[in-house]
Amino acid sequence: MPEVLTAPLVVEFPFTRSLGPVQSAFLTGLRERTVLGVRARDGRVVVPPVEYDPVTADELRDLVEVAPTGTVTTWAWNPSPRRGQPLATPFAWVLVRLDGADTALLHALDAPGPDAVRTGMRVRIRWAAERTGAIGDIACFEPAREGAGEPAEEAAGVGAGAPRVGANGSRRGGEAPLRGHNADGQGDIPAEGAEGAEGAGGTGAAEAAEGTRAAETTGTTGTTGTTGPGRTTGSPGTAGCPGAAAYQPQAHSGQFGEPVTGIIAAARLDYVYAPGRTQSRYIQGLAERRTLGERCPACRKVYVPPRGACPTCGVATAEQVEVGPRGTVTTFCIVNIKARNLDIEVPYVYAHIALDGADLALHARIGDIPYDQVRMGLRVEPVWAEGARYPDHYRPTGEPDADYDSYKELI
Repeated sequence: MPEVLTAPLVVEFPFTRSLGPVQSAFLTGLRERTVLGVRARDGRVVVPPVEYDPVTADELRDLVEVAPTGTVTTWAWNPSPRRGQPLATPFAWVLVRLDGADTALLHALDAPGPDAVRTGMRVRIRWAAERTGAIGDIACFEPAREGAGEPAEEAAGVGAGAPRVGANGSRRGGEAPLRGHNADGQGDIPAEGAEGAEGAGGTGAAEAAEGTRAAETTGTTGTTGTTGPGRTTGSPGTAGCPGAAAYQPQAHSGQFGEPVTGIIAAARLDYVYAPGRTQSRYIQGLAERRTLGERCPACRKVYVPPRGACPTCGVATAEQVEVGPRGTVTTFCIVNIKARNLDIEVPYVYAHIALDGADLALHARIGDIPYDQVRMGLRVEPVWAEGARYPDHYRPTGEPDADYDSYKELI
């Protein structure tokens, strides 16, 4: 049995795109530690913002600022971070609905382990120390901790007495928030009296607000219904995301100094490629300056490079056939854009070549001839560099061009 080859392979493409007014404002805002969303036609606040309404396709420009705190709506634990991911240590991928938003933002949550993550937990943004106007300006999310401008995590069940943002956007301090449930069954209800509780969780929440001081010591949570030690039961309050009643998104012009107008996203895939037994034999044959194909036992066509099965008949191929080395150009293109890390001057020609004895054309570069003289039917042969395991390019043989009928089925 032949040795099955393997090799590391990297596919990389730096994607460059310009930004419209909405995405420009969003990314520039992140650089300034400001999270912007856009208000859709139905009144929902979409974060990250989109340029067109996802329902009506109308153009959207009504930007609003949302809070840097929010609620986890769902999550998945990532035990083995890969290169380029937000954190180098194990973390959770989370969807976070920021206070004031109606949609969730995907990012990483820095947590010590999966037991420390749950749907409904309160989190806040950890900003990157150096920000450039990219999604990475949000380094990650982290649990909202007691005494850090957010209540303790939901499991604690006690208000921290930290400042809260009221329904009118003002900061309020010294009042313990009731841990309550909105229409989603989770969230914060600010204990600012009956009127504020009604805005957060319905008339029953107003009754729960009367137990604010008790909440500080017993961990009472409130929605609508009757209170008990550490919890109330009943129907949910107003619709909306957790924290929505406590934080109202503020209109924003989207104007910043030195706006970000374009981004470069480096798409990269690292993996180990194993060609299998059939193509391993083909690659090893090239190292011996032989081109090996395989013949289908049904249709008798010879395929190069071989795949181990006939693409037409679907049966396994085992009979090896040496083809070439000469062949015929069936079709070609002229390349005018220089690829990074490819030391070939443009323009150059890339062609499909039907090797003598093969029933499938392979592709290769054509050299040693001006690009504007390459043509269909041109007879070519491989050129090997010193110590190379495969042909560097193909060049003209000097033979007369092949008749069109001899290769028309291979175009």
